[in-house]
Amino acid sequence: MVLSVRNLSVSLSGTTVVSDISLSVAAGEVLMLLGPNGAGKSTLLKAVSGEISSTGRIVVGGCELNNWEPSQLARRRAVMPQRVEVNFPLTVEEVIALGRPAVFRGCVDPVVQKLMEALDIAQLRHRLVPELSGGEQQRLQLARVLGQIIDTPGQRVLLLDECTSALDPAHQQLVLEFVQRLAREQGVGVLAIVHDLNLAAQFADRLIIMREGRCFHEGCACEVLTPSVLKAVYGYRARVIPLPEGYPVIVPLGSGPVQRAPSKPSCRQAS
Repeated sequence: MVLSVRNLSVSLSGTTVVSDISLSVAAGEVLMLLGPNGAGKSTLLKAVSGEISSTGRIVVGGCELNNWEPSQLARRRAVMPQRVEVNFPLTVEEVIALGRPAVFRGCVDPVVQKLMEALDIAQLRHRLVPELSGGEQQRLQLARVLGQIIDTPGQRVLLLDECTSALDPAHQQLVLEFVQRLAREQGVGVLAIVHDLNLAAQFADRLIIMREGRCFHEGCACEVLTPSVLKAVYGYRARVIPLPEGYPVIVPLGSGPVQRAPSKPSCRQAS
């Protein structure tokens, strides 16, 4: 396992926010965390990354988290938090280079170019970061953290907190396809928080759905994303439709009667 978490709990200001969570991520696996706002997902990820204190055991690449040298850990574990603000007048290319091991001034790093192309920001390489849109900045920050680990040999883990929240549908697909391919081809273990249930169903190998700081259910998409589980966790009705591609699609039904579309269009088409 590239990541092993056992009996992890987190208390903030005297309140238990995450309680007795255990999980593991294998090399090449994409594990996604689901749950409503306040379920403890981001707190759990911060604890796993070592950003906040917790009780329990966290093992990264076969070594206890606290026993890693920071410089070595940075090459094996990359973390993309929910919000990253860059107010310095750095270019896109310069920010991605921050995640690379010593890059000599004036040298072209092929990994930086590869990441910019893969995440559709190569055309922005000379743009200053404060000028970028929210979605462009999100893809930039993903490129930066991937630059830390993408060419490191051995076990690696990628921690992502809502890495697609500011993206349009096309870029959501592009980003998660790239992350999934990185897991499959390079054996990177991925632990990601996602709010979009359909993206989670499509791209996760395994899901953990949380409620009130605990693991409510764990398994593949077909086991976790059921009408009864979604009702219990999110409090809403949903239709779950299996697709030929092998994963389900979730259609929220709302709290009232299902409204059916009229049999005829209510307005004329423009000629």
